[in-house]
Amino acid sequence: MAWTARHPGFVAVPLVVLGLALVLGPILAALLLGALAGSVAVWGRAHPATFDRFAAPALRATWRRWTVYRGRRWAQLMSDTGLTKEHRHTGDQLVPRVLRVRSSSASIDTVYVRMVRGQDVAYWQERSSVLWEALIAHRVAITRHRPGVVAIVIEWELPFTRTIPAPDIPETTDDVDLGAVEIGDNERGEPFTAPVIGGHRLVAGASGAGKGSVLWSTLRGVGPCIRDGIVRVWMVDLKGGVETEQGAPLFHRYATTMPQALELLTEFRDAMRDRQDDMRDQNIRACTPSPATPVELLVIDEMAMLTAYGDRSSVRDALRLLAEVMTQGRASLFAVHGYLQEPSKDVVDVRELFTQRICLGVTAASHVDMVLGEGARERGALADEIPGDTRHAGIGFVIDKGSRLPVRFRAAYVSDDDITELVQRCTPPPDADVIDLNPERGAA
Repeated sequence: MAWTARHPGFVAVPLVVLGLALVLGPILAALLLGALAGSVAVWGRAHPATFDRFAAPALRATWRRWTVYRGRRWAQLMSDTGLTKEHRHTGDQLVPRVLRVRSSSASIDTVYVRMVRGQDVAYWQERSSVLWEALIAHRVAITRHRPGVVAIVIEWELPFTRTIPAPDIPETTDDVDLGAVEIGDNERGEPFTAPVIGGHRLVAGASGAGKGSVLWSTLRGVGPCIRDGIVRVWMVDLKGGVETEQGAPLFHRYATTMPQALELLTEFRDAMRDRQDDMRDQNIRACTPSPATPVELLVIDEMAMLTAYGDRSSVRDALRLLAEVMTQGRASLFAVHGYLQEPSKDVVDVRELFTQRICLGVTAASHVDMVLGEGARERGALADEIPGDTRHAGIGFVIDKGSRLPVRFRAAYVSDDDITELVQRCTPPPDADVIDLNPERGAA
């Protein structure tokens, strides 16, 4: 009875089928069930995005629970991997019990398992490599869910087997959707898009994880808007401009040292205040992107150099200016995109002000939840398990706002030639108000 209470569908589904057969007759009942199954199949084919959001996780979880994580197959798996125990009085074999299965994507399951008494998380983690070999999976990660219960995240396969080429630069501004700029592909093979307006973006990833791919793919996606003055890029690169110098003609403002960065941030904040004054005078609640009211996009490459590793007074001023912009800039079209390696609070004190977060390959499991929110790794965002080689650069996770489940994606690879093409096609005209805050480069 307890088992039935935990699995009501095991009784409810046969009863519903029997009731339909008795009321409608077996033929009509079979036709009705067939039509229902056909409708689900058509839904999955016709609109996979909504199907994957509302129906697929539940259907996948149910199917895999009854075909993989139950009965003799599960008991044999636990026995083969040394995760069962023998009852010391009766001699019965005690098998860890599956409580729930979540299937956030076609390639990742999260299985919540109640451990046998006398086991702990470390005991299971020691056998994780044996478990994923037994499952013939790509990777297995085990974390503690609550007392006595572990969460086993099983990655069945890696969906990205090739490098994704740089997205095409749109021809005109009418072809650009600032609310959905293409960055790469998601794990379903569909374009992965992210907004440039309506919030602020934080991108975290270890060195070589592909942060540059996200940055340059975004700029390619809004290229015509940069050329026509609808988007103005304010770039801060405190690594001396090594990775962004090639795109300098695109930038409205450019800073490569801490004093220049503080000057740029102050000007950025003042521009926001001026626009707010204009909005108040004209009784406008939210601006529309246009040459008169462009999207002011502040991009900070290696943000930790600005918010943690500089001298204390400069860091304090930078954080104050960023906090003011990030709490007030949304309606006036002022956005901040920050890129960094270490996402802890000590490094990015304004982390909670970023509304959109992207986690590429990171070096610690704790970094995943720091970026994507508590429990993200447990739900399948194994960003710390992404290999750090070039074959896996650009792979990361975001959280779907509707389902709150992790979605895996791969950012497109943007080569030097692709950046050169972007500069040639989308550099603002010479009479545009473009200022480089590095006087030495200007003199050169």
